[in-house]
Amino acid sequence: MGFSYVSQTEIHTAEPLVPEPSASKAEMAIKNLNRYKSPCIDKIPAELIKAGGRMICSQIYKLINSIWK
Repeated sequence: MGFSYVSQTEIHTAEPLVPEPSASKAEMAIKNLNRYKSPCIDKIPAELIKAGGRMICSQIYKLINSIWK
């Protein structure tokens, strides 16, 4: 009985597999937050995030983008 070995192929790409997040998608996600749902582990209510307007949206996008990179 012989053993057969299967080699694995590595795929190298210069492009990320997940596209960079866009500011418009972050803004849409914030807009679609359910106001009346209890906060998650972060304890930040959706009402507070939505009340922050463009300023909070911009800061959240910057955070998401830096995590993505």
